[in-house]
Amino acid sequence: MSADGSRSLGRGDATGPSRAASTPGPAGAAGPGPRSLAAGVRAFVDELARAGLRDAVVCPGSRSTPIALALRAHPAIQVRVVLDERVAGFFALGLARTARRPVAVAVTSGTAAAELLPAVVEASLARVPLLLLTADRPPELRDRGAPQTIDQVRLYGGHAKWFVDLPVPDGLPVTVRHLRTVAGRAMATAMAGPAGPVHLNLPFREPLIPEGALGPEDEPAGVHGGRVGPFSEVVGARRLLASTELEALADRLDRFDRGLIVAGPQDDPALPPAVARLAAALDWPVLADALSGLRCGPTERSRVVDRGDLLCRPSRWLEGHRPDLVLRFGAAPTSKAVAALEAAAPVHLVVDGEGGFREPDIVPTTFVHADAAATALALAELFAVDRARTRADRFRPGHVRGSSWADEWLAAEHVAERAVRDRLAIIAARGEPFEGEPFRYLADLLQPGSILWAGNSMPIRDLDAFLPGSGRAIRLLANRGANGIDGTVSAAVGSAAAGAGHVAMVVGDLAFLHDLGALIAARLHGLDLTLVLVNNDGGGIFSFLPQASANAPGAGLPAAFEELFGTPHGVDPGPLATALGAGHCLAGPGELREALASAIDARGVQVVEMRSDRGRNVTLHRELAGAVMAALDELAAGLGQSAETGR
Repeated sequence: MSADGSRSLGRGDATGPSRAASTPGPAGAAGPGPRSLAAGVRAFVDELARAGLRDAVVCPGSRSTPIALALRAHPAIQVRVVLDERVAGFFALGLARTARRPVAVAVTSGTAAAELLPAVVEASLARVPLLLLTADRPPELRDRGAPQTIDQVRLYGGHAKWFVDLPVPDGLPVTVRHLRTVAGRAMATAMAGPAGPVHLNLPFREPLIPEGALGPEDEPAGVHGGRVGPFSEVVGARRLLASTELEALADRLDRFDRGLIVAGPQDDPALPPAVARLAAALDWPVLADALSGLRCGPTERSRVVDRGDLLCRPSRWLEGHRPDLVLRFGAAPTSKAVAALEAAAPVHLVVDGEGGFREPDIVPTTFVHADAAATALALAELFAVDRARTRADRFRPGHVRGSSWADEWLAAEHVAERAVRDRLAIIAARGEPFEGEPFRYLADLLQPGSILWAGNSMPIRDLDAFLPGSGRAIRLLANRGANGIDGTVSAAVGSAAAGAGHVAMVVGDLAFLHDLGALIAARLHGLDLTLVLVNNDGGGIFSFLPQASANAPGAGLPAAFEELFGTPHGVDPGPLATALGAGHCLAGPGELREALASAIDARGVQVVEMRSDRGRNVTLHRELAGAVMAALDELAAGLGQSAETGR
């Protein structure tokens, strides 16, 4: 509120008459002042729309008034107002990831811009295209004590792919052309591989209310030379291997019978069928991370292994099935067990069409910088042709690829899945809640086209370990760039705003409490979301980590674990959820499936809470993993294998 009680547009930087107001130019001209402001922001936003911008998230503020009004005035851009900047950043990220196109987020100056940093970091590491529009004071008011002014130049450092400190709109034709050029280039840069966030800093002088039209321009005279298309267009091409490079890669792969494909987290819809086709051509198993796109959907799955996390834990069976070569597509896998198996392989290749170096285990690696889907398909074609004319024509003379390697992995997959199913039935019969259970129910309840998000810490690991694979087209998402718990609910809410299908999310209690503002955004925009809240009253993942030893007898600090890591909060989330406009129900043992079915059919945000005990959850996870290991040991014994003779 302002001093006289009237509502302000912003966050405290609305002011009275400008101390730096310019004199408007002649009527109808774009001279200094509000008319030049209108011409500048109109051209800038119009060019964003011409370059493909369709969604903008706007936070309330005064200094950002010109850009907010211009975005709102353009009919090609849908504006969604979000009250909290941190929520807005992740809301935009979830929307951009789901729609697979850039989304703009506009904020006012000062700490409002700083609140976007967590989402910028995630977007950078997860390769999500964002356009960060931060309003700022003009240069003459910086570094001299002006209110709500911080140094916003390169505020996000190396996390932004590109930064431009734009000029104050002055009405000059060259400035208008510059604004258009930057807008088009920013959109192209955000989308260019690897996709990521672009930061444009927009300084405005007062008065902040533009005078003149702010909508689209049909044919900007003197700017496009009569063209209606974008001022700056970028034509790009995928990185493809030359035929000699492709054959050399195929020759290298063909030297190994015990090869393994790891499909890590990625979001290219063309990659899953390409990898599946390559796996069939090579007759190699594919360990499909939950976020790879291979776990659920119509992709041919004859060599897809979903239980990689459980199969790659130490066992007699694993000792007999260590690969000689690992070929990875996508980011590093969620599962530590799969990552360890990958790192131990004598030969390690990573295909990344966006030129990255995603190999966190620091092992000898060959990086293939070529379009992943195109490379997989081209390799599959080479091996398919070779099969038809026999490999001896091009590869090692007399070499014949065996078929038992993939079959044995798939047999182990079947054994592991049966052990999981049987053990879960035993746990359910005891009336105990199990934190991996929601994913198995959701895999059955969600309709094709739905989107399932997992929060970080335990939910993403339970998704990877326990979500069964199927032909049902359910898109699986998570914020696995920086792996933080902040903004996870906001990202799911933003995903719901894309309108691509029903959105469900499984999230822990700390991440839920960390992001309550997301429920306000969902209510403000009338969005539907099924939110499964796994409430174990604290940080459940730490009970699985070495930090838990601080609570062991004789450790000397028996209270340290709960105080520093377990962090029980004692908060009842039900009243918080209902106060913020969400429905809430507490599902006890045996009630979860029915509660989820009802929530999916309801409107708005529906929070289905299941409560568990952190200590008991560790025991149940180990009990289930132990059942799988025992079943695999039986399988290994049946095959006549042992740790000494398996290779």
